[in-house]
Amino acid sequence: MYDLAAKEYRPPKDLPELKTYLQAAVEIEHLTIPVYMSGLYSIVPGTNAYACEVIRSVLLEEMLHMTLAGNLLNAVGGTPDMGKLTPGYPARLPFGDASLPPIALQHFSPGALETFLLIERPHSFVPSNPDETGWTSIGQFYEAIRRGIVTLEEAARGTGQTIFTGDPAEQVGPEDFYNSGGETFRITDLKSALLAIEVISEQGEGAQDSIWDSDDKIFGEQRQVAHYFRFNEIVTGRSYGPHDLPRTQPSGPLVDVTWQDAYPIDPGAKSAHFAPYPEIHRAVEDFNDTYARLLVLFERVFDGKPREMEKAVPLMLELRDLAQRIYRNPHPDTAGKPGLHASPTFELDDSRLRRAREHITDLLAAPAEIPAQSATGPAGAQKEEQHS
Repeated sequence: MYDLAAKEYRPPKDLPELKTYLQAAVEIEHLTIPVYMSGLYSIVPGTNAYACEVIRSVLLEEMLHMTLAGNLLNAVGGTPDMGKLTPGYPARLPFGDASLPPIALQHFSPGALETFLLIERPHSFVPSNPDETGWTSIGQFYEAIRRGIVTLEEAARGTGQTIFTGDPAEQVGPEDFYNSGGETFRITDLKSALLAIEVISEQGEGAQDSIWDSDDKIFGEQRQVAHYFRFNEIVTGRSYGPHDLPRTQPSGPLVDVTWQDAYPIDPGAKSAHFAPYPEIHRAVEDFNDTYARLLVLFERVFDGKPREMEKAVPLMLELRDLAQRIYRNPHPDTAGKPGLHASPTFELDDSRLRRAREHITDLLAAPAEIPAQSATGPAGAQKEEQHS
């Protein structure tokens, strides 16, 4: 991914390059998931109900976006490589302009929401600069992919061929994955490919320069405020009204946001930093191992086993429970990290992924179960209400 971040930014010129861009799209969508999970699960349970629901809804839709990006890559004959996902944070965004800061894991805070807004900002908010060497909004990146797909498919049709040569049976369909913010679908041609890009872009930045997504038009669901504007509601402490515009502030009812009700963390924390404190270190390592198993599961899903997606739900819930137990523990380095709490680190390496692949057979052989809530954390934290 870091290699991709250094490449020249332009629409893909041929099919191999298109596959590279679509692999980067999978990486971008995945990169946001730990960032949003950190913001969500660091909130003190029982507080900030509105913010919890907003971040949770966006997190689920980012899972949908990663799935659609994987389907796009499968559709043109590629396979997502989950071993190339970001190995840790802070992380660079693939093909992003050098002006974009690395993305760090942060607790729920104004700083975290600034990062969320940076990730989701509409491309109409950042007009193209001829001096830029990469995209400055994800919408720009997907527009480059859209242009590349259209150009390459039109050229292929001119010779009686198509770029959509992947096996649709290997893609994740609506029977495999669903959440309330739209649903996944198989991509078999130019029309369905452009629809997938439309879903990803408009759920993030709004449809047709509005604050609203297009879930009503595409999925027959109630439309929602797009990701950028959902996050802006938290920042401003006020919800959008039905006639608000992208460049105006929300005019709807106030929403309750209490920034102090979060466990502050070190955004540069690594598992190795907790090594002198065995109990916390073991909990952080358990989290990273579970996280690796989730990504290996996605690897299998995108490699022709879409029905295994159902196993992602209990793993996601397990990650939630592990994260919340870790956050409740004060950072054990009280002298060097005063006032901070322990935190998951979302670290990957080849050996961790290899262990996850070795264990995945046992996981898939077991019936899917939703893990029970745990009453205490690794250092004996008191029982608290959990987020759903």
